[in-house]
Amino acid sequence: MATETGLPPHEQASVDIAIQASPSTPPVTQRRAPPKKPKVLTTIYKFPSMEPQYFAYYPANKLHLPLRRDILHRAVVYEGDAKRQGTASTKWRDDVHGSGRKVRPQKGSGKARLGDKKSPSLRGGGVAFGPHPRDFSTGLPRKIYDLAWRTALSYRYRRGQLVLLDNGIEIEMNESRWLAQIMNWNHLGQADGGSLLVAREPGENVSQAFLGLEGHATLKSEDDVDVKDLLKAGRVMIEKRSLDYLLREHSSDLNRKVPSAV
Repeated sequence: MATETGLPPHEQASVDIAIQASPSTPPVTQRRAPPKKPKVLTTIYKFPSMEPQYFAYYPANKLHLPLRRDILHRAVVYEGDAKRQGTASTKWRDDVHGSGRKVRPQKGSGKARLGDKKSPSLRGGGVAFGPHPRDFSTGLPRKIYDLAWRTALSYRYRRGQLVLLDNGIEIEMNESRWLAQIMNWNHLGQADGGSLLVAREPGENVSQAFLGLEGHATLKSEDDVDVKDLLKAGRVMIEKRSLDYLLREHSSDLNRKVPSAV
């Protein structure tokens, strides 16, 4: 998925070559080679010193997509609906325990007509038009959701807010105050909007230190992060292997199979 290199390679263009075999034979033209897919350059840093380690190339259709606010909005709504529990429940008059005997006669009392004591008009009775358990989840095509993932990552990359980290994040000590100073020094702390760190298996010291970094940074695994998380934080720090995993899992719209004529 990603091509690692020490220095950026030079791009070479392919051209058509017409070969004239002989005056009696027609010229043979070689088929043009398929154009190379454009790529974008990323720098891999070491955490927490943030020293550049090496370069990596990613396809432009994964990290350099144009901003689509409509697709991002649909993805955020889809994720929010899926997280709603939908467990709110009230009792209608048939669900309330009690007798169905009429409270008072229909006529002669001078008061309004009234049925049993489970009526919604009485205290302790049923609830009219109250909520009941339901499923709030909505549907969204997989290809649109995958496109929203790559659009969110591209949005961060184009703004310079996507920081790729080398695999295996670990720090010397599990001190939250020490890590907060490092985050602020590298413009990744609360003063710059906070950061989101996405890692597969962070070290024990990293996990302990991030517990006290409320407001500065949030630590999430690659399986728990969603599109809203990528758009919410000021910057996104992500391990290279986690980014490769997310791009691989959300590329269904790129895997197009050409129908065979046979």
